[in-house]
Amino acid sequence: MEKRVLLIGHEKSFMVNAIEKGLEKEGYGVLMMEPDKEQIEVMEDRPMIYLLYMGDLSKSDYELFEYLNDAIDSERFLLYIIGNKEELDLALEYIAKEKVQETYLRPLDVKHLTEQLNSVVEYSELDDELKKKILIIDDDGTMLRMMRTWLSVKYHVYMASSGKIALSFLAKNPIDLVLLDYEMPGMDGAAVLKEMRSTPAYKDIPVIFLTAKDDKESVMKVVGLKPEKYLLKSMPKEKLTNAIDEFFIIRSRKK
Repeated sequence: MEKRVLLIGHEKSFMVNAIEKGLEKEGYGVLMMEPDKEQIEVMEDRPMIYLLYMGDLSKSDYELFEYLNDAIDSERFLLYIIGNKEELDLALEYIAKEKVQETYLRPLDVKHLTEQLNSVVEYSELDDELKKKILIIDDDGTMLRMMRTWLSVKYHVYMASSGKIALSFLAKNPIDLVLLDYEMPGMDGAAVLKEMRSTPAYKDIPVIFLTAKDDKESVMKVVGLKPEKYLLKSMPKEKLTNAIDEFFIIRSRKK
């Protein structure tokens, strides 16, 4: 991935110009674009990183928001949104939260932004064959899409909406880690793990449980199944993704 960014915002805005200069100082090519859906649609050779600056945008810009919400599925760009709380809430009325890579409250720390973008670019340059493969099993489509958005920067991410679909996938595809929802209709997480551990082809694949419940009884049920670890779905993005990164780091050291 090239160090190029599409910065969407009013060019006369002081903050938009500050973001542009800050990114250019860090070696990024910045393409400025007014918040106009039609102009963005006809733009050629667009970067894979979009920054949407919400200052001065309002409900009247709904066409832009709806376009970004739809286009991100087909074009697979990474979307970052910058604004105050009210502005971010407005954007997320039209753009599904699970499709957004990150939101930033303003005033923006441009240095922090560039550090995160540098990490994205760095991981994108890894040989595809070196990237770990993660299968996420969850009956909640929103959770699946959000986890894919969070993790696809560093990993190859696959999704399954049920235990049966997941087991069929595992029978044909090598996977480095399974993220498994504990509570699912039909075949729950416990049943999926039991089936995995009794099947030679994938009995050794590490499993991390995802659970929505944090009460002691629910946690003990999860821990009793002896997964590699369990993660709460309510965890902030950074904490959850860091836990997965840490798992692979520790695992590589043991080998």
